[in-house]
Formats: sequence, C-alpha cells, structure tokens
Amino acid sequence: MLWSKAFCHYTVLLLSLWFCVEAVPIAVDRTKVETPEEKLEAPQNVDTGLHYDRYLREVIDFLEKDQHFREKLHNTDMEDIKQGKLAKELDFVGHHVRTKLDELKRQEVNRLRTLIKAKQDAEGGHEMNHKVLLKQFEYMNHMNPHTFEVEDLDKLIQSATNDLENYDQKRHEEFKRYEMMKEHERKEHLKNLDEEHRKDEEQHYEELRKKHADHPKINHPGSQDQLKEVWKESDGLDPNDFDPKTFFKLHDTNGDGYIDEQELEALFTKELEKMYRPNLDEDDMTEMEEERLRMREHVMNEVDTNKDRLVSLDEFLMSTNKKEFLEPDSWETLEQAPAYTDEEMKLFEEQLAQEESNLNQKTSDLQKQKEELERQQEKLNAQKAELQQVT
Repeated sequence: MLWSKAFCHYTVLLLSLWFCVEAVPIAVDRTKVETPEEKLEAPQNVDTGLHYDRYLREVIDFLEKDQHFREKLHNTDMEDIKQGKLAKELDFVGHHVRTKLDELKRQEVNRLRTLIKAKQDAEGGHEMNHKVLLKQFEYMNHMNPHTFEVEDLDKLIQSATNDLENYDQKRHEEFKRYEMMKEHERKEHLKNLDEEHRKDEEQHYEELRKKHADHPKINHPGSQDQLKEVWKESDGLDPNDFDPKTFFKLHDTNGDGYIDEQELEALFTKELEKMYRPNLDEDDMTEMEEERLRMREHVMNEVDTNKDRLVSLDEFLMSTNKKEFLEPDSWETLEQAPAYTDEEMKLFEEQLAQEESNLNQKTSDLQKQKEELERQQEKLNAQKAELQQVT
C-alpha cells in the first residue's frame, strides 16, 4: 500500500503529494559522522497504485526537462498548483516538450482503447462507443485525443491529487477485507473438523497468536526513543550524540531537503523487525505492511503541519520539541487494535453468504438452461431423423 511510495527524481513535480521545489542537497559533516554507503543510494521508483501510473511518470519526466516550467514551479505554491495556475504554464514550454507530450497522450489513448476493446470482447463483442467510454478516464481531455493541452495537465493534476489522497484509505479497506476473509476461512476450516481436531487447531492458533505478541517493546513511531534506536542500530552512531538536524540529513536519502513518505517508512524497519519475521507461521507480512502504513500516517499527522505529505527540516525540528516526541504514549499495535469490529465481521459474512447463494442460484439456472438446450437438441435430432426417413 503503502502507497508505500514515491519517485526518486519526480519529487520536483507531483501535486500535493510530490510537488516540492528541488533543493540543493544538504551536506553532512563527515568529520562528525560516517554515513553508511548504502544510505546514499536513491530509492527505486515505486508504483503509485494508479492505473495511469506510467503515463503520469512520463508526463512529469518531460515537464521537468523544460527550464521555463521548472522556474515557474519554484515560484508556485501548493494551493496555486491545485487550482490549475501551474497548468497554464504549459503554453510556454518548449516545442519539443509539447511534441513529446502529444505523443504520450496518443499512446495513452490507444492503451485505453485497447482496454475497452478487450472488455468488449470479454462481454460478447457488443458494439461500444469509444468516445463515450473514454469519459470515465477523468485524468485527460478525451474530446481531443491527439494533442496534450492545458486542460490535460490540469485534469492530470486534479485526478492524481484526489486518487493519491484516497489511496491509503483504499489500502486500509483492502486490509480489513483481507483480515476478515482470513478469519472467515479459519472458522470455515474449523467447521469441517471433528471435535478433537478442532480443539487441537484452536489451541495451535492461540499459541501462534501468543508467540506473535511476544516481542520486545515497540517504540512510539517518530518519538525520540524510536529515532535514537535508528541512529544507533542503522546509522551506527552513539545515542548520546543524537542530533535531530544531522538525523534529518542522513535520512533525506535523495538530498531534496525533505523526508518523503518512503524515506519516513524506512525509519520503521527496526520496529517492524521486532514483531515480524519472514517464514514464521505466526507472522503475517501483509499485516507488517499495514503496521508500517499506520506508523507512517501517525507520524505524518503529527509532524507534517502544512499537509503536503512531505516533512521539511523546520517541521521535523519543531516536532522534536513537543512532549509527544520526548515523552510519548505507548504504541498500540495491530494485535491490540483489530482491523474490524464484530459487527463488521457479521456483515461481511452475511455478504459472503449472499454472494455464495447468488452464485449457487446462477449455477442452478445455468444447469437448467443446459438441460433445456439438451432437450431441445434431442427434439431437433428426432425431427431431423424423421425427415430423413420420409425422404
């Protein structure tokens, strides 16, 4: 989910989630701290989860290459970007950039048409109006499939902003369904066992649950204790020498002057390793990623005061003076905060039962149709045989 995720060199230009001015990399005083070499590697590009992810990346990549557009971006605040003022600067970018954007749009329109054709074939080849169906893709101006215009950039900004802001919530909902389905399947499995084996399975399940809960103390995400542990265990530095400003510079791995969501999530690895280990029956890696997402969201809510989903140095330093940083409450993990309520589980199982009933009814109807067709075929064969005898 995590969403979790960003572009390495795309942070210059990605809406309220990634739109930020590219800063001069901040140098770390290497006479005081030796940064592990691997910490300097730029993070890999991560899929945003949007179905138009590739198109979005390519448009951003070419806009970044235009000097005029980059200069305007430096003087445009987040709210103006969202309101479409930056999109109007598209009229002033270089001809070669506009030409490439036109090509990218035509490729994307062709991709969407291919998807529509595939859907048409899957649904029995019924004729579809491509222009009408393209309306559902709100991130581009479908009325003009040939050239990339101001309206296209504005639509792309608005759509990506809305979709990405809702992405985490969708991940939470998917995780909730995953957890409920896992519990449902466990209960269904128990139903098929005799009493003795059911008792053994329930005992085994309880043992796994206790083993998972038996882990070292989890530091509150973003607290002084948690960051000091990263400083010591990951950075190899003396906790007594912990310095927030140096810590920020070390973990701004792409040197853009901000800690983005991916750089922030990387800070929780040590905490997650206390609770989750691969290949152990009691530890679920899907749950680990949900825990990572919860930690990141919590810290962003506490630290990201301007809500651009990026942590600036000023925001970070300000947070280190708060009581929550110095004297945090204990962190409530997933095992202490179930993803769903009893009422939600009940409703989920009712829906599954209804879906199963509907499926069974459709299967029954199809079987009846098959039997009817077979009867009609037999009748036709009999009539054919009679005609052949007459002739």
